[in-house]
Amino acid sequence: MQIREILKSASAALVRSGVDTPELDSALLLGHCLGKSRTELYLMASEELDSEIERKFLKLLQRRQQREPLAYILCVQEFWSLDFHVTPDVLIPRPETELLVERGIALWKDGGQSRGAILDLCTGSGIIAVVLAKELDRPVIAVDVSMRALQVARKNAELHGVSHLVSFVQSDLLTAFSSRPYFSLVLSNPPYVSIQDLQDGLQAEVDQYEPHLALDGGDRGLEIIRRIQQQLIPQLLPGANLLMEIGADQGTDLLSIFSPESAGSEIFEEVRVEKDYSNHDRIFHGKVKTS
Repeated sequence: MQIREILKSASAALVRSGVDTPELDSALLLGHCLGKSRTELYLMASEELDSEIERKFLKLLQRRQQREPLAYILCVQEFWSLDFHVTPDVLIPRPETELLVERGIALWKDGGQSRGAILDLCTGSGIIAVVLAKELDRPVIAVDVSMRALQVARKNAELHGVSHLVSFVQSDLLTAFSSRPYFSLVLSNPPYVSIQDLQDGLQAEVDQYEPHLALDGGDRGLEIIRRIQQQLIPQLLPGANLLMEIGADQGTDLLSIFSPESAGSEIFEEVRVEKDYSNHDRIFHGKVKTS
């Protein structure tokens, strides 16, 4: 079978399975089997496909037909124009998280904060910690409750040459840390999906394959965030910045949780919610008073 024919057939099969990007996914899967880019595939469109490669491709295609995420099949996902290793033990990196990282890098480079430690809380695959370490050339502490997630994150730190800068800590949030001021910059992409949404069912790729431990934020998606507020406040140095990725409708709740009326939150001189490029609530930013 010619490459163009098998791609056409594969795309049709993915359409029937409800996959949103059937042509792209088919090309990426076949490109993975051949070690070729999408452009190279199209230039080879009239070539016959080796039977062994075809069998390998069809096995991968069947997994995608069952709605297994492409990133888990290929074991890789792009983030910050870098390839990161991913497994079903970690969430697949999303483009929205790049906005969180951009803001963190900009705040650190602005220099309007004390130079304490940098923390990536709920690190998962380690994308935030790795990019911060690469871009800032500073040590980063990466924390997650899942040892399997930390193993993935450690592999990504090695892959991108920053294992000497990133320290990995297995901890249920900050329970492994003493309660004293330590951090000047904290970035966190915590579990913030509500238990109600999880029970109603998410997109098949997410619901059936991605780790619910990294998704489940409890009632209204705010339980983990409330715990972070309680544990983190005593550990922020004067002038510290807290940046947290949040759900599209959680901005008002975050402003309430971290308001001066909340226990300990009077340390913030400013709290605000920033929108993403789709004009949805996406980042909570808390700025600690300098004195």
